[in-house]
Amino acid sequence: MTSCFHCGEPVPTTGSYCLEIKGIVRPMCCPGCQAVAETILECGLASYYEHRTAPGIKGELVPAELAALSHYDLAEVQQEFVTDSGNVREIQLTVEGLTCAACAWLIERHLVTLAGLRYINVNTTTHRARIKWDPAHLSLSEILKRFAKIGYRAYPFQTHTQEALYAKEVRSYMFRLALAGLGSMQVMMCAVALYMDLFISVEEEFMVYFKWISLLLSTPIMIYSAQPFYIGAWRSIRQGHLSMDVSVSLALIGAFVASMWATIFNTGEVYYDSITMFVFFLLLGRFLELRARRKASESSSNLARLVPIMATLIGPESEREVAAKTLQVGDRVRVLAGSTLPADGIICHGCASVDESMLTGEHLPHLRKTGDQVYAGTINTDAPLEIRVSHRIEESRIAQIMRLQDHALDDKPAIAQMADQLSRHFILVLLFIAAGVWTFWHFHQPDQAFWITLAVLVATCPCALSLATPTALTSATAHLTRSGILLRRGHVLDILTKANRIVMDKTGTLTTGEVRLCATTVHGTLDADRCLSIARALEAQSEHPIARAFRLPADSIAVLPSVSEITPVIGHGITGRIEGIHYRIGSASWLGINDATHRATGLAIYLADDSQLLACFELEDTLRPDAQVLIASFKAAGLTTTILTGDGSGQADEIARILGVDELVKGVTPDGKLAYLKGCEDKGEISIMIGDGINDAPVLAGAHASFAMAGGTDLAKNSADAILLADDLRRLISARILALRTRHIIIENFVWSIGYNLLVLPLAACGLLPPYLAAAGMSLSSLIVVTNSMRLNR
Repeated sequence: MTSCFHCGEPVPTTGSYCLEIKGIVRPMCCPGCQAVAETILECGLASYYEHRTAPGIKGELVPAELAALSHYDLAEVQQEFVTDSGNVREIQLTVEGLTCAACAWLIERHLVTLAGLRYINVNTTTHRARIKWDPAHLSLSEILKRFAKIGYRAYPFQTHTQEALYAKEVRSYMFRLALAGLGSMQVMMCAVALYMDLFISVEEEFMVYFKWISLLLSTPIMIYSAQPFYIGAWRSIRQGHLSMDVSVSLALIGAFVASMWATIFNTGEVYYDSITMFVFFLLLGRFLELRARRKASESSSNLARLVPIMATLIGPESEREVAAKTLQVGDRVRVLAGSTLPADGIICHGCASVDESMLTGEHLPHLRKTGDQVYAGTINTDAPLEIRVSHRIEESRIAQIMRLQDHALDDKPAIAQMADQLSRHFILVLLFIAAGVWTFWHFHQPDQAFWITLAVLVATCPCALSLATPTALTSATAHLTRSGILLRRGHVLDILTKANRIVMDKTGTLTTGEVRLCATTVHGTLDADRCLSIARALEAQSEHPIARAFRLPADSIAVLPSVSEITPVIGHGITGRIEGIHYRIGSASWLGINDATHRATGLAIYLADDSQLLACFELEDTLRPDAQVLIASFKAAGLTTTILTGDGSGQADEIARILGVDELVKGVTPDGKLAYLKGCEDKGEISIMIGDGINDAPVLAGAHASFAMAGGTDLAKNSADAILLADDLRRLISARILALRTRHIIIENFVWSIGYNLLVLPLAACGLLPPYLAAAGMSLSSLIVVTNSMRLNR
């Protein structure tokens, strides 16, 4: 019966559906497949059929299902899984029907033509698509309908769906393993009977009987249990490259066909026991690898489990239990001692110690009181709290962490790409060696040529080589997340081992960013209290960190003078009119003052009217207690240390002196910071940048690797490659130590996997290693690599 060209299913004999594709009339099984194929051709994407490695999905969604997609445009539906950042919305979709890289190519090329689509990335490994779009020009339902139009079903990704897919994969492996294990034991029993012929005489009819029983027992294992290897091999061949599944499949199919030939024609030896044991060991190795990688990467999905399902909502008359995901900004919730916070919010009433280890990696609880910000997933350890919700759950800190970690997993570091290419070349060389081994033994011992070649293919399969890098990187990423460092891009660990310069912003990075007023010096006719009152009135209109130093304490009842004609001058200060007099407060250079005349060191802000300088306010920005440890550690490691700051005051010099940095570059603009970093790059230096402010965003984006402080601006965090969740600079030292350990582990994995192959190759080629031992050794080699990588999780 003819197969449908699109989905591969049989075409009914009464069917009349067909379509001309590149000059050839292709049969279709139904109008749905025909419509999908027509859509693919209309979009100019006929190349999909040339590069696909598996059939497409059957037909389109029925009209009723398409109409139901419009429900996803409702705001109350989208709030659970859509991130809204103003003009752009972002979503992760689970895509059903992805079978190969060609599917991802087809989806991306088809959807990219949509007006309003800003970004699309389809991951065939996770079966997920990340999409950004402009809601003013495009609706979510239209995006989902475009998926359906080319035969794929897409719906919002949720953690429980991921868990279900993982459970399905584990269940599939368990079934295949169970069949291979039980079958191989039965085949081994038959093999014992066959081997008895070496010691005692066994009648011919019994030998034939045991061979046929072994064939019957081995066939389900070859068809069902070994299926993943065949699929992987076929995909890689269709894509024009070699994978480890190619050599495995060649060995399995060759051995089985030869044994079947020997059984049917009753000539030669059979190795059903070796084949079935080989499949069992391979599946066991992959199953344990799946479990190990799952454990290493499950930290992000575990974050979602830390948020409680229910919350206690405080209503106007009574309290009631509601689903945590339905909480809105402004709702008030009660969190009892020992309970987990259901949402990000501000404490309205109460004081308690909060365990924030799931966000920061710091296991000691922190005291949080009225007015403090608290986060979903953290634990209230000792007293009831009343909290006003500040962010919906999909916009919470924990949701941001999950999204950023998913983005980091999209990146594949250069060392991982190198390992993939190395394994492909290794397989090609291996196939040539296997051909040479077969040729040699064919002329010397023809009856052993096939089995020795089989042992060569099995023993030297580069599974361990392909696992050497990804397992180590996954384990290291999980370790960093637990310790309070969130990687947004995958190359950070590699750069940490190569960097020779660390560049740091000053305010908010090396210092706490909490500027305080430490002294007031009067230079005019007004007294200190009057000058301070004017300064506070002017600075009350600003959100600049320096302005906070002039704010009155919460319990103060002082009345500030009224200000009119307020004009902020960005980068310099503020002007305003009080009681008819025009005042200015700001930097010395802006006011035309000789700074050195009035102050020797430190940060100073000046107040003046139109005729005279009135006062000098000396400010102090507290140095972080861990800043000196960071500088000392990196200098001891041989890195050049630089402070790169927009602060042109003497305080920058003082901090540079206290910390003992190698270089201070002060008073630079955001463009100047980026230019400095580019200059270092031109000299061949590899730099790490740490910052927190909006003015650091360009240099954070331009550095080889960059870290943003958790307390920094959103723009800085979005520009950085990693985020220090605990605002603890010592974590950066730990990150570099872990990066060096990761590189060491990867080198160990490479040495082991390559050394193992070089060791067993001559043994197998000389006929000293039977196929079943080769299979056991190859699986053991892979497990050693995975176990070695898991050391990074400790």
